[in-house]
Amino acid sequence: MNGASPGTAKRYDPQTLFEKLFESSPDAILVSDPDGRITEANAQVEKLFGYSRAELVGQRVEVLIPERFRLAHLGHREDYGAQPRMRPMGAGLELFGRRKDGSEFPVDIMLRPLEMPGGRVVLSVIRDISEKKRAEEALRQSEQQLRLLVESVKDYAVFLLDPEGRILTWSLGAERMKGYKAEEIIGRHFSCFFTPEDIERGKPEEELRVAEAQGRSEDEGWRVRKDGSRFWAWAIVTAIHDKDGKVKSFLQVTCDLTERKQAEDALVLELSNTLLSNLDIRKLFSAISEGIRRIVRHDLAALALYDPETNQFRVQQLDASYGKNILPGELLISLESSVAGQVFTSREPLLLSRLDTKRFPSEATRYLAAAGIKSVCCVPLIGRDHLLGTLGVFSKQEAAFTEKDLRMVAQLANHVSTALDNALAFRHITELRDRLEQEKRYLEEELRTECGFEDIIGEKPELKRVLKQVETVAATEATVLILGETGTGKDLIARAIHQLSSRRQRALVKLNCAAIPTGLLESELFGHEKGAFTGAISRKIGRLELAHQGTLFLDEIGDLPLELQPKILRALQEKEFERLGGTQTIHVNARLIAATNRDLTKMVADRQFRSDLYYRLKVFPIILPPLRDRREDIPLLVRYFVERYARQMDKRIETIPSDVMQALTRWDWPGNIRELENFIERAVILTKGPTLRAPLAELEMPEDSTAQTDSTLQSAAREHILGVLRETRGVIGGARGAAARLGLKRTTLNSKLKKLGISPQDYI
Repeated sequence: MNGASPGTAKRYDPQTLFEKLFESSPDAILVSDPDGRITEANAQVEKLFGYSRAELVGQRVEVLIPERFRLAHLGHREDYGAQPRMRPMGAGLELFGRRKDGSEFPVDIMLRPLEMPGGRVVLSVIRDISEKKRAEEALRQSEQQLRLLVESVKDYAVFLLDPEGRILTWSLGAERMKGYKAEEIIGRHFSCFFTPEDIERGKPEEELRVAEAQGRSEDEGWRVRKDGSRFWAWAIVTAIHDKDGKVKSFLQVTCDLTERKQAEDALVLELSNTLLSNLDIRKLFSAISEGIRRIVRHDLAALALYDPETNQFRVQQLDASYGKNILPGELLISLESSVAGQVFTSREPLLLSRLDTKRFPSEATRYLAAAGIKSVCCVPLIGRDHLLGTLGVFSKQEAAFTEKDLRMVAQLANHVSTALDNALAFRHITELRDRLEQEKRYLEEELRTECGFEDIIGEKPELKRVLKQVETVAATEATVLILGETGTGKDLIARAIHQLSSRRQRALVKLNCAAIPTGLLESELFGHEKGAFTGAISRKIGRLELAHQGTLFLDEIGDLPLELQPKILRALQEKEFERLGGTQTIHVNARLIAATNRDLTKMVADRQFRSDLYYRLKVFPIILPPLRDRREDIPLLVRYFVERYARQMDKRIETIPSDVMQALTRWDWPGNIRELENFIERAVILTKGPTLRAPLAELEMPEDSTAQTDSTLQSAAREHILGVLRETRGVIGGARGAAARLGLKRTTLNSKLKKLGISPQDYI
């Protein structure tokens, strides 16, 4: 008989039984030799790790271990080989497996050494515990939430909602906070606690949707009590699921934070008053720093103000907890690659738990990353009618800022925007006032020193050619270089070009490069900030800035120092510059007219003048003829000057002798029109009757007698002025005063009295 006798158990071959158990095990099973090489693997190994058995046999077991643990595992395996023992599952070790695709998952492993005919092997039973870990984490979170709830329930409103948002339960804390008794509120929809505006925009339904999708929703905002009063609340809605994963209810926990909200509002109001009281932009920056420091913990704060002229941000560091500058002064960044650009363009605040240098590859981001900045809270600054820029706070901690911090910074930003609007407007008004005051002083100075020509006198073809050039170039924006000897009227030509141009409604600002000491010329031309150098007690607006939208006339350009030439060249080409001692780039649109009596071509060859500046100036050169080349115009000029100075000195001069006119026409006038004007002024002073008495002997005097002649003329002028002062009994101003009789301004006459050494004792 082949079958087993009744009552006896059927026996199986142990080898066959082991193989069946090995293959059908729900856990992955490996067999490895003492060197850790895999000799056998069951089907579950293939399913769990993604390798085929053929790929695994002969490989070391470390192939199934994450790379970061492999080196340590070699040591553990050697220790286990020296002392083989059974290690059960659940030993409390944090173990991970690595699949063929590189993904990792938590595992629990049982090890058992086995003595086989061919030698000792190690049996490894591996179990995937991913679901167990997730369940443990969910349980841990639930226990933590429950513990928090239990610990604080007396100060919170705690109640359950059904899946549609209707109230299922009610607590004493909820009754105290919201004013409803259980019988009044159970069955009603929880939207009755929201403000009408929140209901209109669907906020209650949105909170439930977020809680269902994400497990919970959290919000801070206004809520409404039974009596209609509002309170500031922090509310959490947590979804509770059944065993099938469907939402069976929601747990809502609400806390009344009205007192904290009132304290925060009082703080922001205090900060707002501080901000609004600071119209000085530098003091305002300090006030903003102090305000941010009081409302949110941070490591760095910065303003990014938008510059519409460059379409960039000017970033200014406000505050750093570690007391050093991260940003190098004022930093220019673009809109496209910066955090500030996204916030500015979208008009929406932004929270970053970790700074992303690839997403925002701006220069400012590189500076922040180098300083260890990780978290960002950035809000837009919206002025009365335009965007001003952004306000950002930064931290070295990841995820350092919460929605509450964002709300507080945004609330402060509203007041910062108003304060910045006011401060920028105040600065603009201050700068405009300073500009007008300096323009007024400048124009008064010009009026004191101006020759007073109403027209350019002359009929000679050479002069008419010049005037035709003036008429041609005036209508353009071209730079003009006026060349001519001293006294030929280069400043009059510059003024004529300005008056005929489209800029005539703005100022013609003049600067004589030879009349100002070299050390002060840069400040005079570009201006300076307060404290830029010893003696700079206040900010000064330079002539170039005063000429914005007008014309800048640089007389005696050949005397411009070499070290200043690159700076004026940059201002001409880039239309921007910085004040001395300042960092702010000032954009200027001024037409340039330059003049000189020097040979700039020779100066360029002798390296006394930069060639690039010379060619930049020589866009449209105008050459003025000397007076000796237009002698036919001398009689016209003589009559003009005689009439002018006779009127000023209250004299009637009706005749100019022909011999005088001939002598004046024959003279070469090395000082040109200026020399002729000074000569005629002296002649009018010396004239007693209706006929001009000209000191023609001066025109024949040798060079060394010039000083004596000047002394004689000064004496004559002094006596004439003294005579008028005696007649007016020392009265200088007024309609009958000496200044009016002499045809001079009171300030001009006072200057002449000082120059001639006349004191009241001489005429009273």
